[in-house]
Amino acid sequence: MSEADESTAVVAFAHDSEAKRKVVNRLRRAQGQLAAVIGAVEDDAHCRDVVQQLAAVSKALDRAGFLLISSALRECLADPDADGAAQSDELEKLFLTLA
Repeated sequence: MSEADESTAVVAFAHDSEAKRKVVNRLRRAQGQLAAVIGAVEDDAHCRDVVQQLAAVSKALDRAGFLLISSALRECLADPDADGAAQSDELEKLFLTLA
């Protein structure tokens, strides 16, 4: 994540602790799922099981990213002139990065 992206995330979460909590929960879930994937590979699990777990990790990370961007969008719409507020083109670029 670039410095500009990080500052957008900080601004978005500065006023939305509930969104921050949700993103952190999703990231922790993905972290646990990734640990399970690593364990499955180390234990020579069937590739079907590993791929299913990888898909779950990927989905959890995508959802965390989209929640991050949606929080920034709400913050931008609520106060577009705030210091550090993301510009619409920047938010579009972030969204497309995940799409």
